[in-house]
Amino acid sequence: MRSKGAAIPYVVWMALFVVAPLVLVVIYACTSRDGTPTADHFSVMLQYAAVFGRSFWLAFIATLVCILLGYPMAYILARERGRLRNMATMLIMLPMWMNFLLRTYSWVFLLERNGFFNTLLSSIGLPKLDIISTSGAVVLGMVYNFLPFMVLPIFSVIEKIDGRVIEAAQDLGASSAQVFRRVIFPLSLPGVLSGVTMVFIPSVSTFVISRLLGGGKKLLLGDLIEMQFLGSAYNPHLGSAISLVMMVIVLVSIGLMNRFGEGEGEAVLL
Repeated sequence: MRSKGAAIPYVVWMALFVVAPLVLVVIYACTSRDGTPTADHFSVMLQYAAVFGRSFWLAFIATLVCILLGYPMAYILARERGRLRNMATMLIMLPMWMNFLLRTYSWVFLLERNGFFNTLLSSIGLPKLDIISTSGAVVLGMVYNFLPFMVLPIFSVIEKIDGRVIEAAQDLGASSAQVFRRVIFPLSLPGVLSGVTMVFIPSVSTFVISRLLGGGKKLLLGDLIEMQFLGSAYNPHLGSAISLVMMVIVLVSIGLMNRFGEGEGEAVLL
């Protein structure tokens, strides 16, 4: 009874700040301005198919880049010991101590036409690059802001792999590449999937990064939803419908990814 009583504050918190907002989103998505049930908002979303495609595509690229960069970093960190690991971990965590908006805005200074990078290129006789207000700049901002969320889960899982399992594989004649492919990588898949979830979801729904680094030219789902609630095109019912569809797509994608990851891990181990 005491354990159930201790869970009451958590249940109340979840009901007020998680369940209730989701219920409101569903209600707004399925009703018109006068409160009558309607599904017109979902048909209107067809004109924003390009925004959906661009958002998921850029989020996919950012997630893939984070995997390619984050996995080696996490693996090296897990293999290191002592002060070097602590220092490297601190450097990865350090940007997260700064405000998200400030971190993103700093890249505007670095990438703009007369920013740091172009000034550096000009000083060595190279032409300036138009990086700001491009899809590449948006992806760069996503990778920079969300890379730690890929590194830390993978690092946590690899670090906990029992060294005796690796030694057993080596004693059975497995090469370093085989040990990684058949032992380390399959066992680290939960960390990879966790990192993918933590990177993909905020990437597909961000609007600060696309607004600052995309210059408002690369409209993403986050920008579209924000416009419906706070912009001149005020329509919370359409914004709720877009949010609901996005949540469903993300949940389905995560479910398929987790199912694939489990099957892949078992296949590799076999």
